[in-house]
Amino acid sequence: MVELEDMRLFVRAVGSGSLSAAGRELNLSPAVASKRLSRLEQALGVRLLQRSSRRLALTGEGNCYYERCVGILADLDDANAAVRLGQLEVRGALHVSTALDLGRQYVGPLAAQFAALHPELRMRISASDAMLDLFEHGVDVAVRSGAMADSRLISRRVALNYRVVCAAPAYLEKHGRPTDTGDLAHHACLMLHRPGRGILPWMLQTPEGPRPLRLDAALTTDSGDLMRELAIAGHGLAFKSIWDIATDVRAGRLVPVLTDCAIQEAHIYAIYPSRDYLPARIRLFVDHLQGAMQAQENEVLGLIQRRA
Repeated sequence: MVELEDMRLFVRAVGSGSLSAAGRELNLSPAVASKRLSRLEQALGVRLLQRSSRRLALTGEGNCYYERCVGILADLDDANAAVRLGQLEVRGALHVSTALDLGRQYVGPLAAQFAALHPELRMRISASDAMLDLFEHGVDVAVRSGAMADSRLISRRVALNYRVVCAAPAYLEKHGRPTDTGDLAHHACLMLHRPGRGILPWMLQTPEGPRPLRLDAALTTDSGDLMRELAIAGHGLAFKSIWDIATDVRAGRLVPVLTDCAIQEAHIYAIYPSRDYLPARIRLFVDHLQGAMQAQENEVLGLIQRRA
């Protein structure tokens, strides 16, 4: 028979990457923690973790079991809180992943605001342009432009969004303003690159219809935030989310161009594990994020069109 506390030890070991560290969190000695994990594997009849002196690695069965255990324990914690307090309370750890620009300007401040409203919540924010695997990195909610195709995840749109070509006024004054997508070949284009995917094309409306444009890059970077700063400094054209550049457009640091070529395909989503019963901390955080961003949505959309 599987013991609940053995399951909790297993989940914490995966999250921390160390069985001994998980044992310390639960006030267990390394020997007892090891014995508890062996007992769990014996009860299930499978090996969950490959253990060495340096690291832990999930087996295939362990990965499947871990995903289910996280949900079971989260639901159990919420159920216990409901019984004790008479209502679901926002408590425990909430790990949010977001892109750098989006995190710095919106998700980070809104997450801090949400955490301040719920003193028993421990908020962790991972800001990176790398697309983190939610299960591998223990992410509760990812906030990204574009829904994820992973069937294990569900995506909830929190704001309308699209990407647009933009540049600094000084760059446009010196090099001219592109009037159609064919002009882009004559401009310095700042491009994003991703490991394993190479340089990302710009998806724009052309006379032949929507096309991914693979342009010669004057400069490439793996950071959308750095690309925005380089555009502001006048080093070339950038292809950015309207939410990322709204503040700069408002301040006159960037000017959107070719807005009639933009494609409505980059809405902002909150992405989280697909489970029927979400912990209150996830559900209410996504509500908070959606409410705050939708309150700004019309202003951001209108701003880009007015300044084009």
